[in-house]
Amino acid sequence: MNAEIFAALAQLEKERGIPQTYMIDKITQALVAAYKKDKEGYTDNVFVSIENGTIEMYVQKEVVEEVVSPTTEIALDAARLLDDKADLGDLVNVSVKTHDFGRIAAQTAKQVIIQGIREAERGMVFENFSSKEHEILTGTVLRIDPRSGDAIVRIGGGNDRTDALLSASEQVRGEVLKEGEMIRVYVVEVRRSTRGPQVIVSRTHPGLVKRLFELEVPEIENGLVEVKSIAREAGSRTKLAVCATEENIDPVGACVGTRGGRVGAVVDELGGEKMDIVVWSEDPEKFIASALSPSDVISVTILDNMQKACRVIVPDDQLSLAIGKEGQNARLAARLTGYKIDIKPASQAEDGE
Repeated sequence: MNAEIFAALAQLEKERGIPQTYMIDKITQALVAAYKKDKEGYTDNVFVSIENGTIEMYVQKEVVEEVVSPTTEIALDAARLLDDKADLGDLVNVSVKTHDFGRIAAQTAKQVIIQGIREAERGMVFENFSSKEHEILTGTVLRIDPRSGDAIVRIGGGNDRTDALLSASEQVRGEVLKEGEMIRVYVVEVRRSTRGPQVIVSRTHPGLVKRLFELEVPEIENGLVEVKSIAREAGSRTKLAVCATEENIDPVGACVGTRGGRVGAVVDELGGEKMDIVVWSEDPEKFIASALSPSDVISVTILDNMQKACRVIVPDDQLSLAIGKEGQNARLAARLTGYKIDIKPASQAEDGE
């Protein structure tokens, strides 16, 4: 039986990655729990010995002349059957025959071991996916709740796979998910809960755009181009501010790629979401002017550095472009730069308004 147990533990470690030492500890707990179910009374003197691939369970008892408490004491003549050198006051180890445990005790042991396996698997899932926070993973849509719209996405592979929550609020508006569909998701957070680790993923997080560009643009991955800021309205438009860490590198051109191939791949992955890639600058006036692309900008005046407020003057025929449909271009530019942007047409500026 001992050989079979250790063979099973080795198989469990191979297939599920659960260390044998961890499961041996759980088996020890299970045996003690079973003993407590089977033998009422004091049990602190129960221990399990595991040596040379053999599991043995013992009750440690004191040698006495007259036994008052059978759970902790043993008569001298009985003790000498176990150890011929035993004497009064000595402690002797009495072997426990685990196969004599009752059905309820055996079930208790089984439950402890099963619970131990679950806890180990949950712990491994948490560790594996905690290291993947803020990364992009490919998953399969398992099911979609027809009432809430929340989706369950299976991510990872083999023993490292788990089911992640893609809530309706983290899905791109207008994007229709289908069960069985493969999608890319951004791992926002891994939480511990009473029901095991919960992985939260997103399709709307700006980090998804950043990671997609890292996959498509080698210059970002190797540090020649840096993504400084992202402002996104998922499913509609994203503004990305980039800069080069070395001279003679065009950061925008690197992100766009030959004939728009690199940015096109990101746009396709995001279902046609528009991308504005602009040059980041330490000079806030230059950065704000760049952020309002595709609109032309005549001037940028910083009104309050503390409150981060500015006024931007644009050509009259560029006003609607600078503001954007329903204010989207100006709104994204403000989020990208961190400045409150007041946009005025050149005619108002000339009039002193």
